[in-house]
Amino acid sequence: MGPEKRIPAVNPSLQILVVDDEVNIRKTLSVCLETEGHVVTAVSNIKEAQAEASGRSFDLAFVDLRLGTDDGLDLIPALLAATPGLKIIVITAYASIDTAVEAMRRGASDYIPKPFTPAQITLAVRKVFEVRTLERRVAALQEDLGREHPEIVFSSTSLAMQRAVNLARQAAAAEATILLRGESGTGKTVLARAIHSWSSRAAKPFSQISCPSFPPELLESELFGHVKGAFTGAIRDNPGRIFASEGGTLLLDEISDLPLPLQPKLLRFVQEKEYERIGESITRKADVRLIAATNSNLEEAVKEGRFREDLYYRLNVIPIEIPPLRERAGDIVALAERLLAFHGRNNHRTFLRFNDDALSVLAAYRWPGNVRELSNTIERAAILCPGDWIGSDCLPANLIPGGTAVRIGDAVSLETIEEQHIRRVLASAKSLQEAAGVLGIDQATLWRRRKKYGL
Repeated sequence: MGPEKRIPAVNPSLQILVVDDEVNIRKTLSVCLETEGHVVTAVSNIKEAQAEASGRSFDLAFVDLRLGTDDGLDLIPALLAATPGLKIIVITAYASIDTAVEAMRRGASDYIPKPFTPAQITLAVRKVFEVRTLERRVAALQEDLGREHPEIVFSSTSLAMQRAVNLARQAAAAEATILLRGESGTGKTVLARAIHSWSSRAAKPFSQISCPSFPPELLESELFGHVKGAFTGAIRDNPGRIFASEGGTLLLDEISDLPLPLQPKLLRFVQEKEYERIGESITRKADVRLIAATNSNLEEAVKEGRFREDLYYRLNVIPIEIPPLRERAGDIVALAERLLAFHGRNNHRTFLRFNDDALSVLAAYRWPGNVRELSNTIERAAILCPGDWIGSDCLPANLIPGGTAVRIGDAVSLETIEEQHIRRVLASAKSLQEAAGVLGIDQATLWRRRKKYGL
């Protein structure tokens, strides 16, 4: 029997597939669902269901567990493979706990035994409708976030990146502390924001603090707060980032640079959610989820005595490793084109495109500064390239194989010399502390330079 097509209702809510070998059930379900304003396609067997699912996208499927000689359970993974976001409601006259559990294990969303009433069907569909509406709202929010942060691309050809994003989505629903690990510029801050947006805390504040961007004596005040007069220069109360993040999420970036004297106080907050402001004896409590991020080897820091072992274990509950851009080279072109559209739009250059030579250069480069370096490179090209097409001549010389390195005395700006010098020192140094020492600047200044140059 071929598929029974129904006339779409005005302003349909959901696209629904009904799979049942009983014609009366198909008709009953179709009438019930179309009355609610949904578009229904009804089929009688697995082969027809797979054909329909391969040719169009459905929001919901009703699947009978007994389809003649076929088992409806076998259809569930096939439908989900064709449409990953599909919701599946299993219907059967042979209801049992075992079949319900197995259906859920294979990916079903709900389970309705026969005989069922129209009210049961309506309630089940409305639940799905609410879930799909929320999912669409989240997708719209992520699209808005992507316009603000164009490096957000959660689809990836890299298995390592896919694992990182999937783990982040799972972890977002929990309250455990997350440790994001990865080289500078890989998108740890962006992923932390995404985790917050995926969590139940999304409506509450998201705040971040970079540990090396503050002198050690001010970092405690920035984190926990202080009262007026607590120290020289404390001319007014500062509630601190923890207080400002109440109910939400606080990202501690470059956590390996957290000063040792401050680590016990952070450990106490992680364990007890309690803290005191500087100059105040009142113990405060805060409902704040912590996400830590680092591009350093924390295990080595623990061995060297620069990082407390107990704090490390408290922060490392759910570690997520973000791969460097060179290890997901298949994403470079898509990222570059997305970034070009973003930076072109911001600079009123909406018709910019890469030519094949430029794309080849971008795809072949190692990107030691990762996505941040890619973004900065494309932003410069979008501003400076005179035509509507960006060729390899619009890209920095160091990206092109055989490109000439800058030498002292060349007709280039001091900024260009500084950038290349910092880049080379960072490449050879074992740590940020060592690099700052070689450069003769403090770590806070080095952190700002790395941000500036996308390193």
